[in-house]
Amino acid sequence: MSYYFAKTVTGKSFDDVVDNVTDALKNEGFGILNDIDIRETFKKKLDKDFRNYRILGACNPHLARQALQAEDKIGTMLPCNVIVQQTDGSVEVAAVDPAASMQAVDNSALKSVAETVREKLKRVIDALGQ
Repeated sequence: MSYYFAKTVTGKSFDDVVDNVTDALKNEGFGILNDIDIRETFKKKLDKDFRNYRILGACNPHLARQALQAEDKIGTMLPCNVIVQQTDGSVEVAAVDPAASMQAVDNSALKSVAETVREKLKRVIDALGQ
């Protein structure tokens, strides 16, 4: 089982893809808790250039609450990260597979929540087109 699922998008700018991902996440009930611009951070902190690369910390409050009620330490694995990165002539979007990352936790109630989050994140990736 892979720890992520991804899609490559062509014919759109990096910023447009970030906007599309944000909209698709909203459609699935997620908000963005944090937005880490790796390119900007590396330039500012290291004076090093890097490709466009953003880490979006996505959270569905309803499902996060269910997960925390089922397993109080699961916050160590929240929020669900979605990356958007520039590749050669295209943009790749990848999302963590929460079912894979949480399979080490032996809790059937949490497994159900992780599967629901997984389905929603897969729909986000699928909604991006080619």
